[in-house]
Amino acid sequence: MSVTQLLEKYKSSPRLFSLADKLSFAQTQKIRLSNLNGSASQFVAAGIYLHPSCSQINHVFICNDAEEAAYFHNTLENLTDALNLFYFPSSFKNRKNYRLLNSSHVMLRTEAMTKFSSQMGNRVGALVTYPEAVFEKVVISKAISENIIHLKTSDEIDPDKLYAKLVDYGFERTDFVYEPGQFAVRGGILDIYSFGNEKPYRIELFGNDIDSIRIIDPETQLSERRLLQVSIIPNVETQFEEEEKVSLLQFLPENTVIWIQDEELLREKLLTTEEDLHLFLEMIKTSTKKEEAEQDDKLIKKDVKPEEFTTADDFFRDLIHRHAVYFGYEKPFSEITTEIQFATKSQPAFNRQFDLLIHDLKSWEGKGFELN
Repeated sequence: MSVTQLLEKYKSSPRLFSLADKLSFAQTQKIRLSNLNGSASQFVAAGIYLHPSCSQINHVFICNDAEEAAYFHNTLENLTDALNLFYFPSSFKNRKNYRLLNSSHVMLRTEAMTKFSSQMGNRVGALVTYPEAVFEKVVISKAISENIIHLKTSDEIDPDKLYAKLVDYGFERTDFVYEPGQFAVRGGILDIYSFGNEKPYRIELFGNDIDSIRIIDPETQLSERRLLQVSIIPNVETQFEEEEKVSLLQFLPENTVIWIQDEELLREKLLTTEEDLHLFLEMIKTSTKKEEAEQDDKLIKKDVKPEEFTTADDFFRDLIHRHAVYFGYEKPFSEITTEIQFATKSQPAFNRQFDLLIHDLKSWEGKGFELN
């Protein structure tokens, strides 16, 4: 049996039909999926994502930590072949440093937020994330859309005004672009590394007219393919005030289901991260200006404020109004409206004792199970 055939069996399972039916209810549902072991949760998630009756539903999968979220995202992508599944990490390089940003993580967050901010009632896709990333508030949709620079082939622009706007948006002028937040000018060629794209753009000007737009490889600086138009997105983690930020659950469209691996662990990590933030804020009060000057300004949040983060109480208050699916081993503390029981089991550890492995496989085959 191939992976595709196994996924089809999940999709045609009465349990998945029951779950899809519950998610279509207008009344808020709190659903527990019990006895999901190994990668069974990813198969269930993929089955629901591809289910016809759930085609207009967005999903957020909150895993226990960054590593589990990365594995979950990778498996979900491989099972669905979907292009609108976004890994949504924390913005920071260090879990306990709330000033030092990770540019690649900021880019991933910005890309996802831009997609979800432009939704028009249809499905956008899914986010796969973890507690430390959920802890950070996100910029409201209106603020994102109002601060995007749109460039199109044949448009006439004022280059100097565009350069000034890029600087205002936190972009740094360099000789070559190699990471998000940079732009370079060489004659009639403008390279911009937006925070909303994996690779930079090369804009060729003929006078003040945009002659062509291409994606380039940041390592070789060679053009890859031509585009008709692009959207340049600033660093959403540094360019907006806390008044323009809301919790992730407040930001997401109404047609979004929240999947939680372990609710108790999620609460515990949000509370721990809150404590870490307050300790960090106390610490930076005593830091010297010299220490701050040694940091790369482009990757530093100048002002860190508690209002830019979501407390555990706020998160679970927002969760009350959402469909929630609990797919971990531990029973959630929230009141459950429906429990759907599965019958998956973890594969035993054979420690290279292949005779035991063969015996185990034959015993399952003797019970009528198919072997992949």
